[in-house]
Amino acid sequence: MKARTRLLPLGAALILLPTLLSGNAQAADVLLSQGKPTLVSSVETADYGGPLAVDGKTATRWASAYSADPQWIRVDLGGPSDVRRVKLNWEAAYATAYKLEVSNDGSTWSSVKSVTNGNGGTDDLTGLSARGRYLRLVATKRATTYGYSLWEMQVYGTSDSSGDTQAPTAPTNLKAGAVTSSTVDLTWAASTDNVGVTAYEVLRNGQVVGTSETTSYTDTGLTASTAYTYTVRAKDGAGNTSAASTQIQATTQAGGGGSSFVLAAAGDIADQCTASSSSCIHPKTAALVGQINPAAVITMGDNQYDDAHIEDFTKYFDKTWGKYKNIMRPIPGNHETYDHTPLGAYKQYFGKIATPNGKTYYSWEMGNWHFVAIDSTEFSPGLAANAVSDEQLNWIKQDLAKNTKPCVATYYHHPRFSSGDHGDNPKMVELWETLVQNKVDLVLNGHDHHYERFHPQNADGGKDVNGPVQIIGGTGGKTAYPPGSPHTATAKLLETYGVLKLNMTENGFSTQLIGLDGKSEDNSPTYTCH
Repeated sequence: MKARTRLLPLGAALILLPTLLSGNAQAADVLLSQGKPTLVSSVETADYGGPLAVDGKTATRWASAYSADPQWIRVDLGGPSDVRRVKLNWEAAYATAYKLEVSNDGSTWSSVKSVTNGNGGTDDLTGLSARGRYLRLVATKRATTYGYSLWEMQVYGTSDSSGDTQAPTAPTNLKAGAVTSSTVDLTWAASTDNVGVTAYEVLRNGQVVGTSETTSYTDTGLTASTAYTYTVRAKDGAGNTSAASTQIQATTQAGGGGSSFVLAAAGDIADQCTASSSSCIHPKTAALVGQINPAAVITMGDNQYDDAHIEDFTKYFDKTWGKYKNIMRPIPGNHETYDHTPLGAYKQYFGKIATPNGKTYYSWEMGNWHFVAIDSTEFSPGLAANAVSDEQLNWIKQDLAKNTKPCVATYYHHPRFSSGDHGDNPKMVELWETLVQNKVDLVLNGHDHHYERFHPQNADGGKDVNGPVQIIGGTGGKTAYPPGSPHTATAKLLETYGVLKLNMTENGFSTQLIGLDGKSEDNSPTYTCH
């Protein structure tokens, strides 16, 4: 039997015709999120940042802080977009409850979908109907005792061509400042953008070597007596990149021998505040560390305030200075002892970084320098028995006696001499005498929340070129203290915030205090190691 052909009524055929001629009336969904800028509530460590969840790789991941709710990750899609599908590839630390939200401005959010029965693995959320520039995943209930961890977050839909496509202007007035055998300081004039510049890329010999959120950068690890060319490009939040600045050339000094390097240092760092508050300082000093681009970061105690619980470390310190944890060489201050278990959260957060030999004091080396990290709370009243401080002091003496490096630096929280709120500390007398006797070159401290650089001093605190240079750098972010009258050996005394930049050479050093504006507030002479 023949099949009969069913004819459509004329009206229906006319309605269908435009669809047949145009194909699919709705543009095909595309992957919008890959490689786009992210913002996260926290990271477990600097190795698990937000960009790793949108890099297109299933072997890298974002991981939030340990054991804390809620946590979130936000992706900037670059402009107004229709979101119709979100695919989440969870690691073992997944969310059993979470929600998706969209926003046009990154501050006012609308709900897209809520999930209350998540079981990990891959969640492929389709049939969504939302519109905005930003998409945020807010995780509210953990499946494990850890945080939240995503191998990949993929957002599909279509992008509005009316989004931000305008690139910033090219940076101008690029200049090379201080140049050593292994470093070049760069500064430039700010770019402008219709929305806002978020970062600058620094190119050496045509290759990107770093980024900066300010208009300055220190390039490190260079070869002596070598010419380098530099340009800088500006980027905005939508990923638009400017043209490169005018190229300049800088030639490193002779004689570095590859043993020169730059360090960043500060103490008294993370208050209980975040970058959402303009008065919060530690996010700003953390940006200075990025500007300095150090080979290692030294902290001089009181890394986290007030009682230094693990939730404080993960909520505050980790979001700013924590991004440098993999190159950090910390020591504790008295506030780390105020945790429920004294030093418990400090040890949990930093792990072997802070206790490489099982103790809260240790030594390490870089180039021609030997560094001794000291736990001065053990020398302070009420925190430990004398036997403990004697044990550490004996270890310090043995460590210094075995040292074969020509230059030596030590750092600990409580300064021997200070023109600040706490004043001179008699509990540090024997330690200071030990450092003087062993010809230590540089001593870094915190505790008092001001900046103070001393001339080299002897055991009694008098000016003596054969003694150590002591610097108090309790300027990392906690509320500044006004200093009193300067000591007779004080070279510079400031009530300010900032980060110490330490220029370490094969046989000496010089120091700068970098203020919140990215400019140097104090420059030391160049000292030769004893």
